[in-house]
Amino acid sequence: MKRKIANPERLIDAGKLRNELAALADKHAGDEAGLRAAVLSRLKLAVGQARTEAEARLMAGARGTECARLLSWFQDQLLRELYEFAVTHVYRATNPSTSERISLVAIGGYGRGLLAPGSDIDLLFLFPYKQTAWGESVSEYILYLLWDLGVKVGHATRNVSECIRLSIEDVTIRTSILEARHLWGDKSLFKELMQRFQTEVLDKTRQEFVAAKLEERDERHRRRGKSRYVVEPNLKEGKGGLRDLHTLIWIVRAFYGVSDYGELVIRGVLTGEEARLFKKCEG
Repeated sequence: MKRKIANPERLIDAGKLRNELAALADKHAGDEAGLRAAVLSRLKLAVGQARTEAEARLMAGARGTECARLLSWFQDQLLRELYEFAVTHVYRATNPSTSERISLVAIGGYGRGLLAPGSDIDLLFLFPYKQTAWGESVSEYILYLLWDLGVKVGHATRNVSECIRLSIEDVTIRTSILEARHLWGDKSLFKELMQRFQTEVLDKTRQEFVAAKLEERDERHRRRGKSRYVVEPNLKEGKGGLRDLHTLIWIVRAFYGVSDYGELVIRGVLTGEEARLFKKCEG
């Protein structure tokens, strides 16, 4: 469910940033190293501004999840501008073939639209058939700039068929694609992935997936302790912690195809009181 971001321009003015990056491309035409350094400097300024704004809102009384949502939203805008810059000014495909397409996809925790300061971002560079020289150059350019910005990136470069095959074989990959969210680039690739993921993976493995996630939960409880009443609880991995809530959300998405609590009330899966409690625990 999308939530409106209050005063987003205070985190980043994406249009202004795009124009500034284009001006840098003109200024440093023919100077690849100089352009890269200038772009990196401008992006570092944007990252610092966004983190300062998110921290200020937290100190002013905003909820932690609101600030995590702000940082995720900012990261979305930054990646979109970085992608556009790469394909427009650095590796422009003047006559692109059907193979020269990329869909930039947020997966895993980042796919949920929540990002804590310093958290990894999980990215999928989705290609139609196989990775071309152009696609490899674009994805590497984006990744190296992110690393130089100090962003910890978990990434994968795959085509649609590889995603389907690996998600069938590996429940962790299946979970990450379950939370996939299109960021930028070729949207038809993303739609193809999610349609095939639904029919070829989820529709055939729902029971198996639920059993696997519950076994993961039980094993996590065995490692961390089965009691939710401990002096120093692990708020993420402990019993009743954040990961247990994520497990429930994953099961709901896989089994019912929805993640909105209101929809679950309509379907009779949750009562109104249970839905409010879930939402309170989440936020």
